[in-house]
Amino acid sequence: MDCDNRNELLENIDKLHTTDLGVVRIKKNLTLNTDDVVAWCRAVIENVNTGITRKGKNWYAENETCIITVNVFSYTIITAHKRRKML
Repeated sequence: MDCDNRNELLENIDKLHTTDLGVVRIKKNLTLNTDDVVAWCRAVIENVNTGITRKGKNWYAENETCIITVNVFSYTIITAHKRRKML
């Protein structure tokens, strides 16, 4: 986990948002039962056990259950996926 990336994303956490289609996609991918997807993602990102890395134009916030993709420039939550279980 890169401390600078974590700090930069956390310093701008209030800018975090997604589109209407993003809400639908994230709820489906993670099988979430909440209407406030942004608040759910924000809580995951703020958790001290979440690793944050930057690759190109996106941040990836990863914990033991999911990976959340956030655009570096607009702070838009692009998508989120469940982590695949290793066999």
